[in-house]
This record gives sequence, structure tokens and C-alpha cells, in this order.
Amino acid sequence: MVNDYTGGAINKVDTRKLVTRKTQRGIAAIEFALVFPIFFVLLYGIITYCLIFVVQQSLTLAAAEGARAALRYVAVPTVPTIPATPDPRGVTACNVAKQTVSWLDSSVVACVPSIIPNCYIPAAPAVAVACVKVTVSYPYSTNPLVPLLLGSLMSVAVPTTLGSSATVQLN
Repeated sequence: MVNDYTGGAINKVDTRKLVTRKTQRGIAAIEFALVFPIFFVLLYGIITYCLIFVVQQSLTLAAAEGARAALRYVAVPTVPTIPATPDPRGVTACNVAKQTVSWLDSSVVACVPSIIPNCYIPAAPAVAVACVKVTVSYPYSTNPLVPLLLGSLMSVAVPTTLGSSATVQLN
């Protein structure tokens, strides 16, 4: 500190701090430009994989609900069945499964019911029972919920088809 003529103290200004502040004025913009793409891709990946997880869980729920609907289906014995028509139990199972995932595009959600006449049960291998297997799938690569950010680079990390199946033993 230097004394002035009145006896008060005058602080010296450090000229190095002023020079440093002026020369580093644009460094924050450069740091932002370097860090922002990394954080944006990270946020995009989190959102994309969360939505993929939601679709997968919804398909699992849809397959389970379709299998339960096939189990609850009551056939009407008075209606004659034509061999060429699809099994009404399977049609009911797929209708319920598609209603469960109605928030997705129902035209691309595929549901395949299959009646298994001799289903193998590990607990009772000698017993022959009939089962219904409901398989629900969604082609995620052709109908993504979030557009692919980097085109073909991001398609490597995203599954092409999401699907699930559930099997239920008929009474």
C-alpha cells in the first residue's frame, strides 16, 4: 500500500489480473462448445434407452395379458368352427395384447398366438397339457420413438426388434 498526500491508504491495482481477464474472455464459450455435444449425446442416449426399456416392458405386459385372456376365453359350443378360420382363443389373446400396447402404432405391433398341444412342464413331465403362447413384437428400427441422432452410427446401438412372449397352460 502507498500513502497518498492525505494520509489515507491507496490500494495498488494488480495489472496481471486485468490482463488475464481480458485475454480469457472467450474461453467459456470454447469450453461450452467442447462440452455441450458430449452432454447432449449423453442426455439423448438416456432418453432413447429409457423409451426402449418402456416399450420392452409394455410388450412383456401385453404378452402376459394376452396369455391371461387366452386362459379366460370361454368357447361357445353352439357355434360351428370352420377349420380354415383362426383359433378364436388366439384372436382374443392378440386383441387384448394389442389393446395393452395401444399407445404404440398398432399397425406395426405384431402378435402371433400359437396353440401348443403337448406342452412340456418340468414339474410333471408325464402329463400332456395344452398351452397357448402369445408372442408380441415391435420393429423398433423402422419405427423408433426417438429419431436416430447420428443416423447409421446410432443404429448399431439400438435394437432392430423388441419382443416378448408369454405361455400359459390351458385348463
